Amino acid sequence: MNTMTGAESLVTTLVDSGIDTCFTNPGTSEMHFCAALDKLPGMGCVLGLFEGVVTGAADGYSRIAGRPAATLLHLGPGLGNGLANLHNARRAGSPIVNIVGEHASFHLQYDAPLTSDIEGIARPVSHWVRTSAGPEQVAADGAEAVAAARTAPGQIATLILPADASWGPAQAAARALPVAPAPKLDDAAIETAAAALGSAGDSLLLLGGPALEDPALTWAGAIAAKTGAKLMTTTFMRCMPRGAGRVGAFRLPYVVAQALPQLAPYSRILLVGAKPPVSFFGYPDSPSQLQPEGCEIVPFAEADFDIVDALQRLAERLGARAEDAVLQPYEAVDAPSGPITPEGLGRALAALLPENAIVVDEAVTTGRGFYPATRTARPHHWLANLGGSIGFGTPVGTGAAIAAPDRKVICLEGDGSFMYTAQSLWTQARENCDVTTVIFANRSYNILLGEFAAVGAGAPGQRARDIFEIGRPDIDMVGLAQSLGVPGSRVDDLEGFAKAFTAAMESEGPKVIEVMV
Repeated sequence: MNTMTGAESLVTTLVDSGIDTCFTNPGTSEMHFCAALDKLPGMGCVLGLFEGVVTGAADGYSRIAGRPAATLLHLGPGLGNGLANLHNARRAGSPIVNIVGEHASFHLQYDAPLTSDIEGIARPVSHWVRTSAGPEQVAADGAEAVAAARTAPGQIATLILPADASWGPAQAAARALPVAPAPKLDDAAIETAAAALGSAGDSLLLLGGPALEDPALTWAGAIAAKTGAKLMTTTFMRCMPRGAGRVGAFRLPYVVAQALPQLAPYSRILLVGAKPPVSFFGYPDSPSQLQPEGCEIVPFAEADFDIVDALQRLAERLGARAEDAVLQPYEAVDAPSGPITPEGLGRALAALLPENAIVVDEAVTTGRGFYPATRTARPHHWLANLGGSIGFGTPVGTGAAIAAPDRKVICLEGDGSFMYTAQSLWTQARENCDVTTVIFANRSYNILLGEFAAVGAGAPGQRARDIFEIGRPDIDMVGLAQSLGVPGSRVDDLEGFAKAFTAAMESEGPKVIEVMV
């Protein structure tokens, strides 16, 4: 029997289990895994210059491809650098398999400088964690990691690979393991939901997670059309089809003062792939739970259940058909002119978004109106940040573009958020990703000005403003992009934005548009 290294058995197992893309920033402990990539076919590799780019790209890839990507990270500090976007991916239900190198087992006793508790670092952002005991165990561990990642609605699996388990001899790869299907709701849950929607009172279906993807979204639309219930999405979403020809739903606002009146009319909220609505933060003299007093919360289908089956059965119980769902029309609008405003930018996006675009939304304060403005634009997908950790947009856009190289990806970015993971542009240039990053440059963490007032801290003085603003010196976003291999332009009115955005949509490859707001 031919032998292979543990790393070779792991790479073969990953490929045989359906993982063909690895985002990486490796180090010494991972060199035999890198050697296996050289030797074995089937695994594409993408380098990120910072681990937050690596983990975010894996998230974006999995949202669009519908299957896990792998990451290859260097020891505890490398994993630690990627934690923020693993947190976001975990909240989104994105399947990822992390391979994290570890010191050779015989070397751990010497407490070398990079020694750390990798399992302890991994657990808060992982559903499954294991350290391989030796080269013969690596392949089986890899197969289990993939099965764990594929478990509904999508999980983070972290496999820690000691260097000697990587370079030691192994006999064979492991076969892909079957993945248990998402459990189905029992009939009693369907009856409870049907009775709730049939009762007097105004009802809301609050949709999140897999309920915002088709065909679940269409079945939700059919139920709404049949019962008169309204549809609303969670504030952020993993990957929602939107625009012309899709079921439309309003979004729960981020700002508590806006969310409360949106939920006020409802006496009953049916949760479909969503949790009860709560504010992002606790504020003085403001409720954490956003439903009105006396509103009945009806848990229906959690995100790890078979939501398509649940909604289809509920629709059939209510006598609703998929074709009953009301679909959004396409409403052509003209790109506006004049000075830059958030409203004007939203209208411009509605006019100019190409069909089948992927929109990654991290526009923060500038972009709060972009979602409703694009409701009847050309059909597209909308990806947003469920975990709230910034530095999400450009890595996720990078991964999305690698998963769907034939589609236009548009990243809507605040300038402060962009600077967390600006290295994404270098990866986009190297891989020739068709991503247009629109950076809204207000030279501040503008969201913090609103939060300062919301928590009752008053008006910020000079010291507080100094740590909310990112000027002095101003960052040249176009120059930075060009230094990373991505051409860019700067615009200061809506005509300039429309011209630059149209040019980007008519050409291929990465671009940056800096919008002065």
